[in-house]
Amino acid sequence: MWQVYKKVVSFLVKVLMVLAGLGVLAMMGITVCDVIFRRFGFPVPGAVDMVQVAACVSAVCALPYTTAVKGHVAVEFFFQRLPGIAKIIIDSLWRIAVIVLYAIMSWRSLIYGGTLLKRHSVTLTLQIPLFWVLWLMAFSFAVVSLVKIYNLTHPGKEMMKP
Repeated sequence: MWQVYKKVVSFLVKVLMVLAGLGVLAMMGITVCDVIFRRFGFPVPGAVDMVQVAACVSAVCALPYTTAVKGHVAVEFFFQRLPGIAKIIIDSLWRIAVIVLYAIMSWRSLIYGGTLLKRHSVTLTLQIPLFWVLWLMAFSFAVVSLVKIYNLTHPGKEMMKP
């Protein structure tokens, strides 16, 4: 059962990782084009809007991959000084808290995205709808929760190799 779970969640993580990479490429491409075209008097209209959306997509979509490979910065100084059973208890409680936190953030992002859809909220220059960014955040946060569930049930192992 865990093999199927790991394959499905790993696939979702990889899809989000590709989206994060495409967001970074979009930011670079838009910025380079805007700088070059601006020299000739033709700035890219809405470059700031596009870069802001791409930055948000990149940051949010990179979270599940970073979590899956355990790439976050960890403060180990105090944790390493604890006795063995205390480490296990604190680590498990912390992971459960993170699962709950990301699940709540996913739920609230989904609701807020719906609110933005109802209000027809858009970016200032290009009028890009914003609701889908929040829904993408909700999906990404849910995937982080799924990765953390795997980490909780498989202590000491990352879900995937970097």
